Amino acid sequence: MTQKVSEIAWNGVWKQNTGLVQILGLCPILAVSTSFVNGVSLALATIVVMALSNAVVSALRQYIPYEIRIPVFILIIAALVTVLDLAFNAWLHSLYVVLGIFVPLIVTNCIVLARVEAFAAKNGVLASTIDGVAMGVGLLLVLGLLGGARELIGTGALFNGIDMIIPGASAWQILPPDYPGFLLAMLPPGAFVALACLIAGKSWLDARAAARQATASKPDTLPNANMA
Repeated sequence: MTQKVSEIAWNGVWKQNTGLVQILGLCPILAVSTSFVNGVSLALATIVVMALSNAVVSALRQYIPYEIRIPVFILIIAALVTVLDLAFNAWLHSLYVVLGIFVPLIVTNCIVLARVEAFAAKNGVLASTIDGVAMGVGLLLVLGLLGGARELIGTGALFNGIDMIIPGASAWQILPPDYPGFLLAMLPPGAFVALACLIAGKSWLDARAAARQATASKPDTLPNANMA
């Protein structure tokens, strides 16, 4: 089981990363990643929904008729997102206002429904929960890197809006205070460029790992000096 858990986790975080490999959920990825705080906050909310929806669907999969599975899956996801949306509004209202429609839109996020249909409906509760968390963590890494890079290049600071979560905290000014900013990084075209760079970086790392593995597994072809 330990090996299976590690495989599920690695598959969700890296091998089948939702943002860099499957290219799912581009609308929230590109729209909310204007800052590190916004991106990570939405990703954490998505992790909660994915973990719980996978667990519930897995536990009830034998009782859900195949013909109506999709409406039932969406109903389960919608119920969980509604609870999360109300919690955001009650306890993190400032952040709730900033994220706006993207918290309720987790219901229609194809990442959530895809994992419920492809994995949770066919596997046990523990494995399904781990899959949901791993896929969510993969999204968290993408949104964190994308939001941090765009925010730093665009404004010269990091953690803008952190006071919405931690009262009294303030952003970190990384670049000089007179940094003029780079508007393109904060606009939708900048999001596409930054995401393309992340995808290219992952492909490069995968290619290097495959090359090292191929070199390590290649038999020694040097002639034996002791042969006559």
